[in-house]
Amino acid sequence: MTVTVRFAPSPTGRIHIGNARTALFNWLFAMNNKGRFIQRFDDTDIARSKQEFSDAILYDLHWLGIFPDATEYQSRRFEVYDAAVERLKAAGVLYACYETPEELDLRRKVRRTRGLPPVYGREALALSPEQIAEYQADGRRPHWRFLLPNFSGDPQQPERTEIHWNDLVRGEETVDLASLSDPVLVREDGTYLYTLPSVVDDIEMGVSHVIRGDDHVTNTGVQIALFQALAAEPPVFGHHNLLTTASGEGLSKRTGALSIESLREDGIEPMAVASLAVLVGTSENVAAVPTMAELAERFDPAATSKSAAKFDPDELFVLNRSLLHHMPFSEAQDRLIVLGVSGDQAEPFWLAVRGNLDRLADAASWWRTLREGPQERPEFSDDDRDFLGQAFDLLPEEPWNGTVWKDWTGKIREATGRKGKALFMPLRLALTGLPSGPELADLLPLMGREGTMARRP
Repeated sequence: MTVTVRFAPSPTGRIHIGNARTALFNWLFAMNNKGRFIQRFDDTDIARSKQEFSDAILYDLHWLGIFPDATEYQSRRFEVYDAAVERLKAAGVLYACYETPEELDLRRKVRRTRGLPPVYGREALALSPEQIAEYQADGRRPHWRFLLPNFSGDPQQPERTEIHWNDLVRGEETVDLASLSDPVLVREDGTYLYTLPSVVDDIEMGVSHVIRGDDHVTNTGVQIALFQALAAEPPVFGHHNLLTTASGEGLSKRTGALSIESLREDGIEPMAVASLAVLVGTSENVAAVPTMAELAERFDPAATSKSAAKFDPDELFVLNRSLLHHMPFSEAQDRLIVLGVSGDQAEPFWLAVRGNLDRLADAASWWRTLREGPQERPEFSDDDRDFLGQAFDLLPEEPWNGTVWKDWTGKIREATGRKGKALFMPLRLALTGLPSGPELADLLPLMGREGTMARRP
């Protein structure tokens, strides 16, 4: 069997880090099993779904390193769903209901007062042809419910089957369908709710594994029953824990909280996002993983906790720095060119500054400092100004090599008696304008003698 997974968001906003977690779980599972990854847009809600969001989601996925084998749109597949509806009607498991929302709400309240679960009582199954004709004459259009399995043999009795499955993440799971209403699959206006298109597409597209958030666990019981009603073998299901904000709030595409777009614009590396999105809330240590292939090796869906995981954006910056500090020049080169960093000095410059970067874009300011000098001239005391005058008088002649900084500071120490911070801090401020940064031993050869002397106060 070919492993086939799918990531199926509704294109009603930009995806956030929680959505990315689901996409990455599916992508890594497919990688580890040499399987296929389908990007499916659940866009049957025509009013809220937008192509611009579909395009943006694909862009975000590509940025993360996810490249689908196929892209599908549910809005282009209504004929397939229409055919499935006719099959379910013919089998007697999809039935018409004429209640208004107000009537349904009243019935739920009545059931609660009687100590009964507030589920739909299947009153529509007892309607006579005359009652149906009366509803239709009043202009009522039916919505259609799926008749959940009932082993009692009598659809009017509350006894129903329990649905069991071995969850890829959570282990043995059970959903008691007796606690659920028969789900509406088709609205009064003929449009489809989530459940039917999702199941039909999973069947038609050969999806073997459905990996998604654990807010879908109850849905899975209904969907397995629907797979069986359509004479199809259900896929293997896996439900991972959800991510929340650091304060415990849920994430939403509509609010833009921790969207992939915002993280990208904030200069976060894609593998920092992927590493934290996948490893947080699992038994694995959260660390910066430089490649998707290495992340796949560490990925085990069964290692995921059952409780929600808090996503702290501050951890992203820790991982981001770690990735940049170890990033080879070959990986950074093209992006550095965009920042204006090029030429023979580009590689030694990158190796000199990468250990001090929070974001790759920060390299541009260090490149300007290297080429043009400090962006702002620091103020020095009279003592430090006199010291720097002596120091620059001792600047070695060229050619320079990797020992020039050591040679120069050795002469300064001998001539002035200064050492430690009293020696190094004025030199750093004069050369870079900043109290901290890359090793001056690495920067000095890149500045050259002329460029260094130009920084003399």
